[in-house]
Amino acid sequence: MKFGSPAINFVYHIGAHCTDENLLLRSLMRNGDDLNKRNIIVPRPRRYRGLIGEFTARYRGEAIPDDEQQNLFDALLMGYPAERVVLCHENFLCTPQKIFEDGRLYARAPLHSGWLRNLFPENPCEFFLSIRNPATFVPAALKIDAMPDYATFLNGANLAELRWSEVIAGLRDGNPGCPITVWCNEDTPLIWPTVLREISDADPDITLDGEMDLLRAIMSEDGFKRMETYLATHKPPTEIQRRRVFAAFLDKFVLDEAVEEDIDLDGWTPELVDEITARYEDDVYEIERMPGVNFIAT
Repeated sequence: MKFGSPAINFVYHIGAHCTDENLLLRSLMRNGDDLNKRNIIVPRPRRYRGLIGEFTARYRGEAIPDDEQQNLFDALLMGYPAERVVLCHENFLCTPQKIFEDGRLYARAPLHSGWLRNLFPENPCEFFLSIRNPATFVPAALKIDAMPDYATFLNGANLAELRWSEVIAGLRDGNPGCPITVWCNEDTPLIWPTVLREISDADPDITLDGEMDLLRAIMSEDGFKRMETYLATHKPPTEIQRRRVFAAFLDKFVLDEAVEEDIDLDGWTPELVDEITARYEDDVYEIERMPGVNFIAT
């Protein structure tokens, strides 16, 4: 059953855990009125998170009867005209306790993303995913409430073999024809305006509220005000040049305590952290060149 003419595009922001902390959803909802006028709908999460969980658990990727699809659609849209619907939840792929299910990073990503894709199988679908250096991702995940101990959490996973590229390849191969957009959590302050525009597909004429929220959070107040003044009087002609301005001011006015991350796990030596980080950087290089993947780089 197809919804909309042209068909409504369903967009799923699927995490990863410990990258976004719902900031993307909050930023989009702050711009809800302007986006709604352009038929870009960002439903409130309480309207759909539990409901989507019920549907995916019940049908597990199998065909959903037309009347049930209609019920889900009506609950999501509540009568709003739509061309694009953005749905966000870091638990779409799994709960944090199961990040290393079967001893692999997001082992169920192909299966569970397919369940999402098949909620509205005749409509186009996109996936958005932020990734993070495993050297900081694992310690951050272990701080989430109700997490198991370190060994139980890793479930036999080999830290040296963690590859986000494998997760993304599984998403791509399990959902043919569904565009996948990926970015690094470490780059988010510099590319945040682009992330907001990519996921909302908002026209360039829209000024999105909150485009510099992440920069404000990690820069000194004086430095941020100087950057705002500079941008107001020297408007960069392209997004790439604006990122260069961000980077220049961030380099000079960053708050070290806002970006430094303490890694305190038994057995994690500085040498191990460096090795994991180097492998992550190689993995990112590979992801940037993966067919069918839109990678947002700095």
